[in-house]
Amino acid sequence: MLSCKEATHLMSEGLDRKLGTGEQLQLRLHLAMCSGCRNFREQMDFLRAACRNFPGRDKADESQPPK
Repeated sequence: MLSCKEATHLMSEGLDRKLGTGEQLQLRLHLAMCSGCRNFREQMDFLRAACRNFPGRDKADESQPPK
């Protein structure tokens, strides 16, 4: 079973890339048993949604020079 540190790392990785089937299963098992990590995930989802809906987000992105 994953540790909380490994689970939170996978949750963060899951925002950047699609997790493999084994990773998804391990994460689901951990989340089923760990309320702390479920709370962490809910907070990440909330912050992600808040950032997407932040007014002026598109204008800020357009003012940044391409890298």
